[in-house]
Amino acid sequence: MRTGEPGMTDARGMGGAASYRLVGDAAAPLPASTRVAIVVSRWNDQVTKRLLDAAVWRLHAAGLTHEAIDVAWVPGSFELPLAADRLAATGDYAAVLCFGAIIRGETEHDRHIAQAVARGIEETARVRGLPVLFGVLTCETLAQAFARAAGTAADGFAGNKGVECAGAALDMIALCQLLSRSPATAR
Repeated sequence: MRTGEPGMTDARGMGGAASYRLVGDAAAPLPASTRVAIVVSRWNDQVTKRLLDAAVWRLHAAGLTHEAIDVAWVPGSFELPLAADRLAATGDYAAVLCFGAIIRGETEHDRHIAQAVARGIEETARVRGLPVLFGVLTCETLAQAFARAAGTAADGFAGNKGVECAGAALDMIALCQLLSRSPATAR
């Protein structure tokens, strides 16, 4: 890829001391065929439903229709990676978002769950070559989880990690599409 072509920008920072090429354009329009899957934990659904609502709102704002967004509910956060892997394996989706809320309890159970879920989601993304996003809250209290699942459509779901996760998915979809072009096209 050369500077000056679509998706490339010459950037200098720190008074010219650092130079790099910027790959991708997060504002690029999505192809009409773009589909996204969302996997949501039923455990702590009073939180995960708010993450889902915010993500769907953000995806609709980017131009995806209801028909382009599939939602799969799983019993708990531990089941997110398996469902995400199965959805990614279909080849039908440009990204898979995973939403859960793991709240600390009296034991260390939450840490074991959070580590396994993070590892499983990352592995699915790497193995499948697809953006699989970690929208799993790991909080000390339910109040902290609600604070990270705040907002309404009126305020753009300000502070809601679901809307942030959907935004990251859109950025990664655009980047992956650019990087998947043939070398002759991408240069």
